[in-house]
Amino acid sequence: MCGIVGYIGTQAASNILLEGLRKLEYRGYDSAGIATILEGEVHCVRAKGKLINLQDKLEGEVNPAQVGIGHTRWATHGKPEEYNAHPHMDTARRIAVVQNGIIENYQKLREELKAVGHEFRSDTDTEVIPHLIAEKIKGLATNDAPLLEAVRQAVNELEGAFAIAVISADYPDELIVARQQAPLVLGFGQGEFYCASDTPALVPYTRAVLPLENGELARLTPLGVEVYTFEGQRLRKAPRTLNWNPVMVEKQGFKHFMLKEIYEQPGVVRACLEAYLNPEWNATQTSESPVRLGLPETLYSNLQRIQIVACGTSWHAGLVGKHLIEQLAGIPTQVQYASEFRYSPTPLTPNTLTIGVTQSGETADTLAALEMEKQRRIELAEAFQPRLLGITNRPESSLGHLVPHIIDTHAGIEIGVAATKTFVAQLMAFYGLAIDLAFRTQALSTTQVAELIEGLRQLPAQIESVLESQERYIEQLAHDFAETQDFIFLGRGINFPIALEGALKLKEISYIHAEGYPAGEMKHGPIALLDAKVPVVAIAMPGLVFEKVLSNAQEARARDARLIGVTPMDEQEAADTFDTVIPVPHIDEILSPIVTVIPLQLLSYHIAARRGLDVDQPRNLAKSVTVE
Repeated sequence: MCGIVGYIGTQAASNILLEGLRKLEYRGYDSAGIATILEGEVHCVRAKGKLINLQDKLEGEVNPAQVGIGHTRWATHGKPEEYNAHPHMDTARRIAVVQNGIIENYQKLREELKAVGHEFRSDTDTEVIPHLIAEKIKGLATNDAPLLEAVRQAVNELEGAFAIAVISADYPDELIVARQQAPLVLGFGQGEFYCASDTPALVPYTRAVLPLENGELARLTPLGVEVYTFEGQRLRKAPRTLNWNPVMVEKQGFKHFMLKEIYEQPGVVRACLEAYLNPEWNATQTSESPVRLGLPETLYSNLQRIQIVACGTSWHAGLVGKHLIEQLAGIPTQVQYASEFRYSPTPLTPNTLTIGVTQSGETADTLAALEMEKQRRIELAEAFQPRLLGITNRPESSLGHLVPHIIDTHAGIEIGVAATKTFVAQLMAFYGLAIDLAFRTQALSTTQVAELIEGLRQLPAQIESVLESQERYIEQLAHDFAETQDFIFLGRGINFPIALEGALKLKEISYIHAEGYPAGEMKHGPIALLDAKVPVVAIAMPGLVFEKVLSNAQEARARDARLIGVTPMDEQEAADTFDTVIPVPHIDEILSPIVTVIPLQLLSYHIAARRGLDVDQPRNLAKSVTVE
């Protein structure tokens, strides 16, 4: 969850480190710091709070050091105070380390190191690493690469998930990095090299990158990069080229990244349609699927059950996916929180497909759940063998290496911590998967499939219609809720997960307590929460549950709650039911989540902006959760 950057080369490192941290601040912003090596000393500057505080500390400082590491922190062990900020150093202040992840055995290591004279200055688990490296380096002076060997020995004693970057005043021409269950990528320039916990930090400087695998460490010098296993075996690896550019990670005139990313959703849906749909398919053709996901027939063969593991917004996408797969393809599907699945896995059943959904491809709980499912099936009979599929925005991530099959969601870089375009992209992946399954199992006729595909093709224009016609109205509406303390979101059927997602968005960025409920469940308890101070947002789309949602909304209205309806404008019964209508286009109910989520994103955004909050970097959150 924390952000790591490192640089070694020919330029002033501090400027590159600061810019890299700025690109990674979405990964954590409780504190920040950089360490460089200059004139035989480690120079370390740290600051509590957001990166601007560190920048202010460095203002006017001339530091020509050409090697350094930086860190922006999401606090796990130890409060977000300056003394807990990274980088951390050993007792002699000769070694500096930054880390992303958790060292599970740090207490044991800390006591052992204190017993031999090491002095600790923080409450963090990370601080054991520089002390451990300092201890290991003793007696290695005759080694060809003592710092590399000391780090290699140290990481073999660490337990947990971590990515680290290490510099030493005694070895000023080296930067050592290591990865175990936490993301770390190397960048290649001309006589200069980079490392970062995520690629946006590298994009302004290079597009040649090499993600490290679990159990690998690397030595970066001005002459090049050497990659080794934790056992010390030298590896031969080649970088690959990113298809990103610096413009993709800029705001492009929008006030916040989140608003920019909301407006990018029509383009994201178009990209998904172009990637997923077979342009040569038509309703008279029955031999080839209308969807091209690149998935083998063996993944679908005799498929009896699907289980989806995910966290947060991706879990909500999984709930929509469950509805689509069951209603379109007729395959029983379960959705599990990845963090719960790890400790109470479902009973093993044959011919089961397990789908992991994670925007970053680095979500620790989701990766661990998939790994556990893989291992517990691997020794069983053929029908029980693991079938694993990932849905992610980052196919080059850890998820891409863990599972054999990936659906790329094609959303591009998302900087705002609250997911918007990546959620819609995950929904598109599930539409593609469900249609593919329905076609292969003949659960739908070719005519029905053709109608669905035609409806999908209309989605970009329908999203644009909502953005163009409703954003200013929703911005004005948000003024009414700047002081509101509680919200209720209601939905039924396929739009119940959208109610959950709307509530989550509001909680994440406005800090207003919000809950999503199935509309029919309100009368079974939650209705007690309602009064004139609690607005209710209901998603009411024409279809199977339309009349039911309106009836449930009337129950809330009878308790004096202000009713806001996300519904088509020309539905008179809905207009008579709701105090306020946020109109959306008429659309088939099965496709409606792609459209109904847009007003809820805008409402959350404008309420948070109206309250003067940091929309892109909400408190206590990070973009990707790489620790358990």
